[in-house]
Amino acid sequence: MVTTLQEQFEAAAAASKSLSQKPSNDTLLQLYSLYKQATAGDATDEKPSNPFDFVAKAKYEAWVSLKGLPANEAMQRYIELVKKLA
Repeated sequence: MVTTLQEQFEAAAAASKSLSQKPSNDTLLQLYSLYKQATAGDATDEKPSNPFDFVAKAKYEAWVSLKGLPANEAMQRYIELVKKLA
């Protein structure tokens, strides 16, 4: 049975929610930014408004760092990262 990249990506997204160990913060940022790039495309210019919301700022900066990465490439990297973590 051949699955599409989209199906593999959705399966990896589901699997990422039930990993046996919680990934490091850096890995979580990678997962977040790859997921956002794959599903929403390039980050918008809407930076987090609260300067003290460091988590939102880190997430936004991680996503912006992937600007220009095609969605299918982001999906593939996401799938590979989840496989490594599983």
